[in-house]
Amino acid sequence: MLLGIAGIYFGKDLTYGTAVRMGPGFFPIWLSWIIFGMGLILAVRGLAFVGEPIEMPQLRPPIGVIGSILVFGLLITRFGLPITVVVLTFVAAYARPSPELKETAYLGVGLAIFAVLAFIFALGQPLPLWWDFS
Repeated sequence: MLLGIAGIYFGKDLTYGTAVRMGPGFFPIWLSWIIFGMGLILAVRGLAFVGEPIEMPQLRPPIGVIGSILVFGLLITRFGLPITVVVLTFVAAYARPSPELKETAYLGVGLAIFAVLAFIFALGQPLPLWWDFS
């Protein structure tokens, strides 16, 4: 609901227009009202119905995913695409409660081969293929 209110507040200075001639504020304001309405419905349902208790947040999945993104950014220019993809696959695998080493290794190698074929050869992206320690 706060996101919807913020969108309405920050969009109030934009020209609204009409449905036929929409101004730059038409879509953001409507979208903000929809977000606010969905939040209101969820809040009312949350207060009206008894449900299961809320669990403690699990930090392992977001840390694994964000860590793999950071690993990609740090290693891609030094080690090249295939090695970086294998390493980030191992980092991302630890987002799961019980990662299996053999399964992760197969997935990492398969993803590295696919990434090289798709991004370097098929799409011609300027990504390094191998390491550069210079």
